[in-house]
Amino acid sequence: MSNALTRWLHSDVGYSFRQSPTAMVAAFIAFVCLFSAVFAGWVAPTNPFDLATLELSDARRPPVWMEGGTSQFLLGTDDQGRDILSAIIYGSRISLVVGLASVVLSVLVGVGLGLLAGFKGGWIDALLMRLCDVMLSFPAILVALLIAGVGRALFPNAHESLAFGVLIVSITLTGWVQYARTVRGTTLVERNKEYVQAARVTGVAPLRIMFKHVLPNVMGPVLVLATIQVASAILTEATLSFLGVGAPPTSPSLGTLIRVGNDYLFSGEWWITIFPGVMLVLIALSVNLLGDWLRDALNPRLR
Repeated sequence: MSNALTRWLHSDVGYSFRQSPTAMVAAFIAFVCLFSAVFAGWVAPTNPFDLATLELSDARRPPVWMEGGTSQFLLGTDDQGRDILSAIIYGSRISLVVGLASVVLSVLVGVGLGLLAGFKGGWIDALLMRLCDVMLSFPAILVALLIAGVGRALFPNAHESLAFGVLIVSITLTGWVQYARTVRGTTLVERNKEYVQAARVTGVAPLRIMFKHVLPNVMGPVLVLATIQVASAILTEATLSFLGVGAPPTSPSLGTLIRVGNDYLFSGEWWITIFPGVMLVLIALSVNLLGDWLRDALNPRLR
């Protein structure tokens, strides 16, 4: 592991990373957010979703530096007495899981269809690209709202895992198009190059050419797009949760916490919505900055 890290640090990408303070700060923030989310059970002071530990007498307590605040609740509490800091940590875990899972599914679907359209061409290419055009003609948030709303209507008493599944699928259906169009355009260029023609002449199967020879050469743009799309997926999940069709109230994400706190924003309890909003901004901003750096690092002409 240490040898692999050393080789990466001395590579062109690693050198670019070490020369970019913005990328290093963004990576540190992203790592802290990811570490806190993954190990929320150990990092968070309390479990904010354990109803047995909630006390209504602790509701709407201000942050520790304000009058009435206590060291037990560093960032204050919400209307149910939940520790805001703990709720943010647990909520960011849900947002990150939904965002990462939806991006992984979008990559799998989009790369597969884009590779097929670009390599095969003909009516397959025309059909898939028209499907992409149809998907792009609808605002992504409206499509996600429709799918999430229909899923909740069909399964009103479903388990939380199914609710998260519907949320992930709704974001995936709006995210795969960009990967498909990107991979398709790159594949159209790669399929006419000499190494692909040589593989065809030697009798290599088309599927093997697609996945062994063409796919590695189109993954650069996909990696950059996926990094940026993680932030977009997290913001989409937060938007859906804010509108009430995202994560269930029993396991609120950052968007749900912002929606709950929005009811108290102008009544003096600003911390209930501001701190989850700040966390959401930090996650999205750090991921976007990493995506911008990765784009430049993988394309020396943009440095």
